[in-house]
Amino acid sequence: MNPTPAKITKAVIPAAGLGTRFLPLTKATPKEMLPVVDKPAIQYVVEEAVAAGMSDILMVTGRNKRPLEDHFDRNYELEEALQRRGDQDKLNSVCASTELADIHYVRQRDPRGLGHAVLCAAPHVGHEPFAVLLADDLIDPRDPLLARMADVRARLGGSVVALMEVDPDAIHLYGCAAIEQSGPAGGPGGGGGGGWGDGVRITELVEKPERGTAPSNLAVIGRYLLDPEIFDVLRSTSPGRGGEIQLTDALRTLVRAGRPVHGVVFSGRRYDTGDRAEYLRATVRLACEREDLGPEFLSWLRDFVRAGELATL
Repeated sequence: MNPTPAKITKAVIPAAGLGTRFLPLTKATPKEMLPVVDKPAIQYVVEEAVAAGMSDILMVTGRNKRPLEDHFDRNYELEEALQRRGDQDKLNSVCASTELADIHYVRQRDPRGLGHAVLCAAPHVGHEPFAVLLADDLIDPRDPLLARMADVRARLGGSVVALMEVDPDAIHLYGCAAIEQSGPAGGPGGGGGGGWGDGVRITELVEKPERGTAPSNLAVIGRYLLDPEIFDVLRSTSPGRGGEIQLTDALRTLVRAGRPVHGVVFSGRRYDTGDRAEYLRATVRLACEREDLGPEFLSWLRDFVRAGELATL
């Protein structure tokens, strides 16, 4: 009988990208600090990791990413000013980010891809299993994807990758997985993937396949639970797509070596804040759902849409 896999308490968040899709804003502001309503996108990702039981967070950063560290650090002057004013709500919101978890930082000196960014975490992670959360992907807390992935890992072992069905015409923009069912279809709730059960076996992985060659329309999205053996594979992985070391390529090596790599097919609420249009949609959706903002904002939005419709008549 296989031993129960160790509980994952460490999470790695790669945050060294240049954010070129949001230029000129990201010339001096990290894309991870773009506000989604009134919190930076990166804070949602950290909160997701903490909600899944991860208390040790490593951010892999690059140049001009100092605002990330400042956001999760104390700001004594601001805290004291809010304390003097008696503004407890704002004080609580400011302190919340500093008390989430133990957050550490390491620099990826050269932009050599996601696989290289993950490899930068090896000294911190050591020989423990760990999670990787991409900062561009926000998963709605009502759809606990990481918890589902941890359940699959506890049951089947190995590494676990989050997958999502996308339009076949768009699959060339993603890493893509070929899979087969590992167990009964129709896994538990929380954003289950159609007829797929929780815990499909990945049989092949391709990073951004050429149009018309993808083995499926199942895209790899930004959540991974990885065994530490991935580091040895990454050290010997040659640059792939874009001349970068791809995490997808390293996982494919594990698959072809017969190592267990499973997938969880997700169909819940996901927001891609790395895309400008998706970022705007995410902000609107989350603002509409806020008790303090939603009613007034929705009323304005309806009036705005109606005015636009009338203008086109």
